[in-house]
Amino acid sequence: MNTEKTDEVKQLIDQGLKNLVENLESGKSDQLVAYLAAMARFHRYSFRNILLIQSQFPMASRVAGFRAWKKLGRFVKKGEQGITIIAPMVFRDSSETALQDEQPRIRFRAAYVFDVSQTDGDPLPCPAEASGDPRGHTERLKAFIASQGIALTYSDELGNAEGASSGGRIRIRPSLSPAAEFSVLVHELAHELLHWTDHGLVGTRKSRELEAEAVAYIVSSAIGLECSTASSDYIQLYNGNVETLEASLDGIRKAASEIIMALHPEAA
Repeated sequence: MNTEKTDEVKQLIDQGLKNLVENLESGKSDQLVAYLAAMARFHRYSFRNILLIQSQFPMASRVAGFRAWKKLGRFVKKGEQGITIIAPMVFRDSSETALQDEQPRIRFRAAYVFDVSQTDGDPLPCPAEASGDPRGHTERLKAFIASQGIALTYSDELGNAEGASSGGRIRIRPSLSPAAEFSVLVHELAHELLHWTDHGLVGTRKSRELEAEAVAYIVSSAIGLECSTASSDYIQLYNGNVETLEASLDGIRKAASEIIMALHPEAA
């Protein structure tokens, strides 16, 4: 093993971890705060309403009422038909005795929501993502994934996720930018290297996501991608912080080193 190259990789990892810690300590980015505020405007629907939405609009992804879309700077397109859901209405008797002794009465009425595809206007806020040109590193990364016996496929059927790891198989969205594709691939590969065993997944979801995104940040930074606050925003979405990062350093360093060395075969 090339000792000089190994030392260089170690420096890259240490610098990446230092930068990530600084981003986490600086708190949530403005972009993440805007994203969280937007998500708060999307109501949580009952199982019955989810079935109603899916039966009327199978491709629905994010739905909200007319006024909620307006507050987000978007408007419902002319001629779009609303998706019917059931909304509760609470009634109370106005008499003092009734207010003290009776439970409020609940009735239901039809209400209407619209999917984001039925609206136009300001783009919805979303967390930052990696940017830049991964050049030939993506193909080398794919070759390394294949050498580990891990199948890689592209799929749009991932819900709201950009990628998924399922123990010997990685799936990612086909529409990602080159930089995001590389970063997501590293994230899911980190899950494969760190979290899948013969007995299934290990660790909590919080620790798994923190470790995978920390590895993605380090490796993406090492090849020159601009990660800005993308990884720290992602980690904070899972309530991750510096303390949980420090508890996972050994695994993060090991996985990041293995991947970076695979991207530079001349270092062997």
